[in-house]
Amino acid sequence: MPESPRKRFDMTIHHRDPGKVVVDMGSTSITGINANALARLRDALGLEKRPIKVHEPFQLLGLVEDDVIEALELCVALEVSSDYTIFGYRNENWKLWKLPTGLEVLVGEGFVTSDGGGGVTFIHPGGDPKAPPAGRLPKDGYYFDNVFRTFKEYDEDTSNGREDFAEDYKPYTPEQIATIKDNCEKRFNGTDLGIIAGGALAGLGDFAYFPGPHIPYPKGVRNLEDWMVVHKTNPDYVHQIFEYQTEVGLANAKTLWETCGDKIQVMQISGTDFGTQRAPIMSRDSFREFYKPYYKKICDWIHKTTNWKTFFHTCGSVAAFMHDFHETGMDIMNPVQCSATDMDARTLKETWGDKFTFWGGGVDTQKTLPFGTPEEVYDEVMGRLEIFAPGGGFVFNTIHNIQGPTPVENILAMFRAVRDYNARIGA
Repeated sequence: MPESPRKRFDMTIHHRDPGKVVVDMGSTSITGINANALARLRDALGLEKRPIKVHEPFQLLGLVEDDVIEALELCVALEVSSDYTIFGYRNENWKLWKLPTGLEVLVGEGFVTSDGGGGVTFIHPGGDPKAPPAGRLPKDGYYFDNVFRTFKEYDEDTSNGREDFAEDYKPYTPEQIATIKDNCEKRFNGTDLGIIAGGALAGLGDFAYFPGPHIPYPKGVRNLEDWMVVHKTNPDYVHQIFEYQTEVGLANAKTLWETCGDKIQVMQISGTDFGTQRAPIMSRDSFREFYKPYYKKICDWIHKTTNWKTFFHTCGSVAAFMHDFHETGMDIMNPVQCSATDMDARTLKETWGDKFTFWGGGVDTQKTLPFGTPEEVYDEVMGRLEIFAPGGGFVFNTIHNIQGPTPVENILAMFRAVRDYNARIGA
């Protein structure tokens, strides 16, 4: 009798051959699909016409529902979380909203926008229309950009990172714990899919989160340029933030363990990017000083206390950090950006395939998937499967989210390649 998707997911993250490639699309905010692309995919699959739920508003990602999961034989459920979004509102009491493309979608009640003029749309944190906007959607855009705001200017002599970021990171509230427990039970008892807990437990310095898009009035350093500079000009400030964030992250990890236990198989720790297209964002010395000790503390607790595998997302060229990532305790690497410098798929599998599960790397979402032919997509996917899939340690997913304009023919070609590969290996 064939193994369930959850069992195969467990096998592959423990580097055992699952017999059939484990496939994800939409379980997290970094392995998903834009609502525009999802609507076209639903139509192409002949599924019921209904508005797409935008469950991740920053990137306008569509909720991948059960009928899509069944049609595409996906293996991982929507992440277990508190249901709060990056803009500080909860996904509930859905209402209609129109994307710049004209597509009508559903958004949470707290998705509150205003007209920025010239076709620009602003979104306000926590659903508060009086709070200064936290995100900006350009005319004809496919996702929001952060609006950098600070309402207490950083001062090198007096600012304290723990105080400035006190509103950013907090232990789960009783309401959030109840939601997490309910989500966990539904995913575990209501599906046979793999289960990941999301929300970036401790995304230290994550470029999406440190501007404080969920906070009405953020304080201190909030824009990207100043954030990178302060690592050198005032390292104590960065350590103050990370020490506090790690304390909260560990407290929330303990709560998740008490609430869900082994129902969770994978814990998303961070979505912080450490690579650009061509090189790491920072030196290894900087990573070792600012990031490695805190991530190691969290991973050590998880590995000592739970059976969870740790999931880290980092785009770009990060081959130079692989030894440090391994020593930190990272189990799963995503999105595996094979187009970046020194990120050759075969080299990664041969060198690191026994130490990391690669979650992603299935097809290039910058060039091949959006701009290639279906035949080119099929060939690239098949080639990546032949490299990454043997022996387990691989969850098939695109390299980051599927973007809005992606041709549906190419998405279908991607999944056809996965089905053909499984048929060829006899699964």
